[in-house]
Amino acid sequence: MRYLLFCAFAIYILSSCVKNNPDPAWLEVNEFVFMSNPDLVGVEGELSHNFSDATVIINGKVIGIFELPFKIPVLLTGNVNIKIYPTIRNNGISATKKIYPFVEVYEINADLIANQTLTINPSTKYHSSLQFWIEDFETSTVKIETDPISLTTLSKQNDPAILKWGNSYGQVNLSSIDSTWIAYTDGSMILPKFAEVYLEIDYYNTNSIVTGLIEISSSTIKNHDNIQMNAQELSTVKWKKIYIDLKELVSASSAAEYFKQSFKAGLDPGKSEGKIILDNIKVVHF
Repeated sequence: MRYLLFCAFAIYILSSCVKNNPDPAWLEVNEFVFMSNPDLVGVEGELSHNFSDATVIINGKVIGIFELPFKIPVLLTGNVNIKIYPTIRNNGISATKKIYPFVEVYEINADLIANQTLTINPSTKYHSSLQFWIEDFETSTVKIETDPISLTTLSKQNDPAILKWGNSYGQVNLSSIDSTWIAYTDGSMILPKFAEVYLEIDYYNTNSIVTGLIEISSSTIKNHDNIQMNAQELSTVKWKKIYIDLKELVSASSAAEYFKQSFKAGLDPGKSEGKIILDNIKVVHF
């Protein structure tokens, strides 16, 4: 609700800006280009992204959050400092937008001129100090383990009609017989508490899937269901990307010594089959 009120207020302010100031400067911002960071230690994985929005700050004042690409009037003229922050839909929720903490701001000093348009083609990259856990299905070993009670498994596939990055992706096929998939990441993730932690996933699915976080200590194992990615219609299914915020779950797991990501799916009601395809799975933190 607060986001809707903010949008309504922003639209009102912008329309008032043009009405009361018939000669504004115009700022046009195109979609972000995601670049590799040569200073990053280690592997950053495929540079897929879904920076759907941008937070605009001019001369230190927040102008607003806008869906990319956009063109807005600006009351300022002359040389200004412009910061464009890559902004995500936190947990896939369009009403919950957040500057993504793991990528760099695009900053430029430029002249705004009345009745003229300044066009910006922003770029960004991961911060150089990040830590990654990555499964992109590009090596011989798959770092996702199937639970013994699961009725189906994940396999590497490379259908050219679906493949978008690299040489392969992970696929789970569900049916009335193989109706359940339960899996989790291998190894032991040491994740920082009270700090930003995100799970990034590219997905292409006709069946819903629930992600979760498993906290593990010497005495307990607890799985916390987290965010569900809803099924897409078969006729319109496409690759999507989601950013899942893990900070609250990790911070609340006071006794955890390490963590795993979990994945859980059952054949959706009313369906005879379903498909879940995953790629570029990353757990990211400083």
